Amino acid sequence: MSIEIGQKLPDSTLYKIGGNGPETIKLSSLYTNRKLAIFAMPGAFTPTCSTGHLPSIIKTAAKFSSKGIDEIICISVNDPHVVSAWGDITGATAAGITMLGDPLSEFTKAVGMEFDAPGVGFLARSKRYAMLAEDGFVKIFLPETARSTCDISGGKALLDLL
Repeated sequence: MSIEIGQKLPDSTLYKIGGNGPETIKLSSLYTNRKLAIFAMPGAFTPTCSTGHLPSIIKTAAKFSSKGIDEIICISVNDPHVVSAWGDITGATAAGITMLGDPLSEFTKAVGMEFDAPGVGFLARSKRYAMLAEDGFVKIFLPETARSTCDISGGKALLDLL
């Protein structure tokens, strides 16, 4: 069962590249007393994620702060090195998007958004969605209903609801 509006986000451990290499980060350190726009995707460098979803967030990133968003977070089921490289190559990092890896699918499983597609090598990957969280509570939740599409969870879709 997936997370729902009104529920508290799990305090999962995510990963990023810091000044001295890989670092762990507890999600609660990011959401406490803050508004977050969170976008989750199956994986870095995958077709829909790289050509549709992440570009839609990059395109709208500057507008989120005017809507009271403290931070935009992109989570994918990859190690922090891959997520960091993806952020650099696509311009997401330069646009101010925090790129976090969920390599163990800890967060993804805790919010009930995991899926497997062994035929393409996807195991315990994240379904595609966007959400607004205020002080760790889900206020808006926009899960995609079909794979390989980004009609519901794109940057503009979430921005329009703020």
